[in-house]
Amino acid sequence: MVDFADFDSRNYPMVDIRTGYAGWAETYEQTVQDAMDLAVLDRLAVPHWDGARRAADLGCGTGRTGAWLRGRGVAAVDGVDLTPQMLDRARARGAHDRLVEADLAATGLPGAGYDLVVSSLVDEHLADLGPLYREARRLARPGGLFVLVGLHPYFIMAAGMPTHFTAADGAPTAIATHIHLVSEHLSAGLAAGWQLAEMREAVVDEEWIALKPKWEKYRSHPVSAAYVWRNPA
Repeated sequence: MVDFADFDSRNYPMVDIRTGYAGWAETYEQTVQDAMDLAVLDRLAVPHWDGARRAADLGCGTGRTGAWLRGRGVAAVDGVDLTPQMLDRARARGAHDRLVEADLAATGLPGAGYDLVVSSLVDEHLADLGPLYREARRLARPGGLFVLVGLHPYFIMAAGMPTHFTAADGAPTAIATHIHLVSEHLSAGLAAGWQLAEMREAVVDEEWIALKPKWEKYRSHPVSAAYVWRNPA
């Protein structure tokens, strides 16, 4: 296992997930770029979004992913998040049919109840990927998909940058960040009984440079990774 502390070049004070996202909830929408995750989801070939009758949005946050799924034709979306303040934002957005405050390893959602399980920008906060992959498998119907998208481990290492936000007092604050190599995702997914159906990596391109000119030094570096898993049961 790779320790993020070996790469941390910012040395921001670091807080736990619930504390961090409670503090970030008000400004989250203004600081997270769709190019990081939603644009990557949009380029996936295997998922037929409009064929999903019900989806589980794990780590739903403010409802960005849920709204994107509904916009792609997913009929119904249930969301789970650990942070009440983020759930309040998602509730106001109105994209989810049901919102639950719970740990992603034990959501309380019905087993085998979803055609699609999605997790976006979550895995870097988990010390162990196994519980997420196992819970997603429990939730998915036979033949259902689990789609996970997040920061590429290479980018976290190259940039030395944790997930972070600017706190109310103006101080940069990091949220607990872990590095999971691609092989860790493959191992966790296979151990949970998933079959890999697609993987896509996105790099820092012209779109990213336009959004973040300071990232010119990272041009062509992998920045996001997406995995599509199928439940063979």
